[in-house]
Amino acid sequence: MYLEHFGLKEPPFSITPDPRFVFLSERHRDALAHLLFGIGQGGGGGFVQLTGEVGTGKTTLCRLLLEQVPANTRVALVLNPRQTPVELLETICEELHVDIDGAQRPARGSLKALVDALNRYLLDAYAQGLRVVLIIDEAQDLSIEALEQVRLLTNLETDTQKLLQVILLGQPELRTLLAREDLRQLAQRITARFHLTPLDAAETERYLRHRHAIAGGLHLPFSPAAIKRLHAHAGGVPRLINIIAERSLLAGYAREATRVDARLVDSAAKEALAPRRRQEGFSKELLAACALVVLGCAAWLVLRPAPTATVAVARAAAPRMAAITAPPPTGKGTIRPPRLQGDALVQHVAAVPSASPEAWRALLQAWSLPTDDADITIAARCAPTLAADVFCLRLRAGIDTLATIGRPVLLRLHAADHGAWALLLGVDALDARLDVGGAVIDVPRVALQRIWTGDCIAIWRTPRAGNASPTPSGDVRAFQAEHGLASDGVIGPETRFALAADGPGPRLLRELD
Repeated sequence: MYLEHFGLKEPPFSITPDPRFVFLSERHRDALAHLLFGIGQGGGGGFVQLTGEVGTGKTTLCRLLLEQVPANTRVALVLNPRQTPVELLETICEELHVDIDGAQRPARGSLKALVDALNRYLLDAYAQGLRVVLIIDEAQDLSIEALEQVRLLTNLETDTQKLLQVILLGQPELRTLLAREDLRQLAQRITARFHLTPLDAAETERYLRHRHAIAGGLHLPFSPAAIKRLHAHAGGVPRLINIIAERSLLAGYAREATRVDARLVDSAAKEALAPRRRQEGFSKELLAACALVVLGCAAWLVLRPAPTATVAVARAAAPRMAAITAPPPTGKGTIRPPRLQGDALVQHVAAVPSASPEAWRALLQAWSLPTDDADITIAARCAPTLAADVFCLRLRAGIDTLATIGRPVLLRLHAADHGAWALLLGVDALDARLDVGGAVIDVPRVALQRIWTGDCIAIWRTPRAGNASPTPSGDVRAFQAEHGLASDGVIGPETRFALAADGPGPRLLRELD
C-alpha cells in the first residue's frame, strides 16, 4: 500500500513498541538518567516518581530501564495497580519468585505472612549483594491502602541504605494523589521527581525524521507547514503524532500525492481525534442542564429572604472579601485607601510579620474556604490539591498576566531584607490594590515592581461541569499568549488556572478610583 508509494520498508509510525524506533528527547534522556540513578548505588533507596501525560513515553522509558538495569538487580514489575494490599503483595512476591505457597510457610492470603516473606527475601538479597527494585506502572490507580502498604515495605533498611527501591510511574494525577495530607509520610520519602512533557515543535520534527529514516525512508514527505499542523494537533504527544502521521500517509497514498501538506494532516487529525464527536452528541443536553441551573440560581437570588440581624455579626475580615468580589462604591463620600510608595511602602511591608496569616485568611475567605488557624496552616503549604475541587499553585508572573487572568493572588513582597505576603485585590493602568497585614493600600505599579520579584500563589477551582480546556487543541498556544503565559501548547497547572478564571469566584477590581 502506502509503503511502496513513499519508498518505505516498514510502517514508520506504528503505535506498537519497537526498540529500534525509540526516540529520546532531551527530557526523556534526563528522565531515564533519573531512573537509572534511582536504582543505582547513588539512589539511596526510597521512592522515585516519574509522571507524564498519556502517550508521552513513560512505558517506553520503563522498557529501556529494564534493559539497562545492572546485573545485580532484581525487579518486580506491577502493571495492574488496581489491587487490594494483599493482592499487591502477592503480585510482588510472584514477580520476585518468592515462594508463598510452600508447605512449610504458606503466605498467600495473609498480609502479615506476605510481609514477613518479603522481608526475608530482601534481607537475603542484601546479604548476596543484590538490589531489589519495585516498579509500579499506572501508579495513580493505586488505592491509599495499597500505597501505605508499599511505604511500609520500605521501612526495612540497614545503617547505610534501604533494602527496597520503589519507582512509581503514572499520569499527572499521581502528583495530586501523593500531595494528600494523609500520604505526607510517603511523599517525604520520594528522593527524585521527574515529569515528562510533550515534545516541542523542533523535537516533533526530529521525531518524524528519526522514525521515517528507521523505516527506510530517504526524504520526509511532510511539508514544513504539515509538520507544524501535526505538532499542533498532537500537542507534542508521541502517541498522537504516530496516529496522525500514519493517517496522513494513508491519505496521501489515497490521493496519489508524494507530498503530505497541511490540508492532509488536518483531515487526518479530524479522523484520528474523532472521539471528540462524543462530546458534541450530548452538548444540547449539557446546555439544557446548565440553563436550568442558571434559572434556578436566578430564582433563588430574586426570592431569597432578606438577611437577618445575625448576618451583621460578621468577621472583621468580611470587608476585604466584599472588596474583591464587587467594585467599591463611587461618588461623594467614597474613601480611597492610602497610596504608599518609596520609604513609606517599604516601612509598611517591613512592619508585617513574615508569618502573618492575614493575607492567607483573606484569600481563603474570598473563596469561601475555612479560615481557622489550622486551615490556614494547611493551606499555606500550598499542596497542589487543597480540597476536592480546590487547587493551589505557586507561579511566577507579571502584573499584566495577573490582571488578564483577573483572580486575587498572594504576592511575596520583599522590603529591607524582610518578606511578607500581600493579597492582590485589584489593578488598573497605574496602581495595584493590596491587602498587606490586614490593611488595604494602593501602590503604584512601578513601586510594586521594586518590592516584588514575580513570586505568587493562587487558589482556583475546577469548573464542576465540563473540562477546563480550549475547545480546539490547536488554540492552546494562542490562549497562553493572550494571557501572558509560556506558549508551549501544554495545558499545565498555570494554563488550567487561567482557563478556570472565567468560572465563578472572586475577581480583581479593574477600576481603583
